[in-house]
Amino acid sequence: MDLTKIETFNEVSEKPFLSNQMEDCISLETEMPEALYKEMNNFVVNNPCWDQYQVMSSALVNFLYQNGSTERCVTERYLNDIFKLSES
Repeated sequence: MDLTKIETFNEVSEKPFLSNQMEDCISLETEMPEALYKEMNNFVVNNPCWDQYQVMSSALVNFLYQNGSTERCVTERYLNDIFKLSES
């Protein structure tokens, strides 16, 4: 299985991460199957209001919410993502 390494760097986006609060971002390095990486890139190319950081963050929030996280910030981001996706 081919794995592609992606790296994200510490940066604070001009867009708020959760509601009206600016959240600190952390660095994350992960390996993923090449096919998944290519699909993420295709999604970002076809949806210019998204970037790779938003996709990865949304995927993580989705996973946490669906697996029982009770943190308010996770629930808020999950719901914001649902409405954002329905508008696109």
